Amino acid sequence: MSNPQQLRYSKEHEWLSAAEDGVSTVGITEHAANALGDVVFVQLPEVGDTVSAGETCGELESTKSVSDLYSPVAGEVTEVNEDVVNDPSLVNSAPFEGGWLFKVRVTDEPGDLLSADEYTAFSAG
Repeated sequence: MSNPQQLRYSKEHEWLSAAEDGVSTVGITEHAANALGDVVFVQLPEVGDTVSAGETCGELESTKSVSDLYSPVAGEVTEVNEDVVNDPSLVNSAPFEGGWLFKVRVTDEPGDLLSADEYTAFSAG
């Protein structure tokens, strides 16, 4: 399993892209997608919602369980991935590409996000 170097990661297994015009993309990692099993339903925050770093902002339901989705940063949701809402299996098949979850205009970023190498070590432990 390879975690893209350009992303940063939370200990709750979400990833965050670098901001473009102040907006970052959020998804869950391949490690989390594999642990969940086949994702069958995704509940995402609404466009315009304010999310807080480390707080629940949605749910991912798989054939195994229901898991909370946490925001890795604080900010305002600017877009949700309707493709994932319509086809939740994208979270499993392409967690770092088509399976992204939402975009957020970042207002605050915690200092505890991990690099790809730090996350790889964390998720292996």
